Amino acid sequence: MLNLKSKPSDKIYTDFLVSNEEFRLELWKNGILKTIPVPENLGEYYKSEDYISHTDRKVTVQEKIYQLIKRYMLNQKAAWIEKEVKKGKLLDYGCGTGDFVQHMNSRGWNSFGVEPDHDARQLAKGKSANIFSSVEEVRQEKFSVITLWHVLEHVPDYSKLLQELIQKLDKNGILVIAVPNHESFDAKYYQNFWAAWDVPRHLWHFSRRGVKEEIISQFPLKLVKEKPLIFDSFYVSLLSEKYKGNGTSFLNAIKIGLQSNLKAKTTGEYSSLAYFFQKL
Repeated sequence: MLNLKSKPSDKIYTDFLVSNEEFRLELWKNGILKTIPVPENLGEYYKSEDYISHTDRKVTVQEKIYQLIKRYMLNQKAAWIEKEVKKGKLLDYGCGTGDFVQHMNSRGWNSFGVEPDHDARQLAKGKSANIFSSVEEVRQEKFSVITLWHVLEHVPDYSKLLQELIQKLDKNGILVIAVPNHESFDAKYYQNFWAAWDVPRHLWHFSRRGVKEEIISQFPLKLVKEKPLIFDSFYVSLLSEKYKGNGTSFLNAIKIGLQSNLKAKTTGEYSSLAYFFQKL
């Protein structure tokens, strides 16, 4: 039986990827949770061959699934954006290994990427010349679109970063923020085994209400649309089964991922969502 009334701070959340250390989550504000404590040497917690977003490997089952979904989602993300802006300059913050920057360039965009991680950035530079380590290095002053695909949850001071990025956004430009949703069915089902907690790499944990209220209250933005990242529920469920010690429970992962998406058709609480904001 799920105990959905327990508070986040009542539970222990484990870093299953690197250290097996334990962390707590505390309510920050507006449905946003914060990882406690934040390690001083946070970069060390990214040093794993299993941290898929910083690699192009296709060895394990999870890696093959991830890379397959990533290729499909490149077209989907581009289509969502091009319904708002046909062509222009795009900045992908936290671009990882640079696939989205490369893909948007292939569609006629003038695309740039920022990736703080050295190893991922080197892979990205092999796909595009316009890859930088920080926003300050980007000489282009204004962009039609700025994207953060599963990045904001990693940023120590997300308000400061968003302020910097919005200053680089054209008037009426589009800011895209994609993050996991801790109010989704799969999050509640797997509880502290939910792979998208990903402590301590995820410093923040957002709900739909948290994203919309926090962003709109702080910045000159309006919400244009939300788009579900429906594959995330399946991938996260597969990892969550592994963390529970059910590494071969592929069928249950598919079942929970499907249930999560079906329930979200009514509630809107998908495992991950992309929020499209327009600058006012």
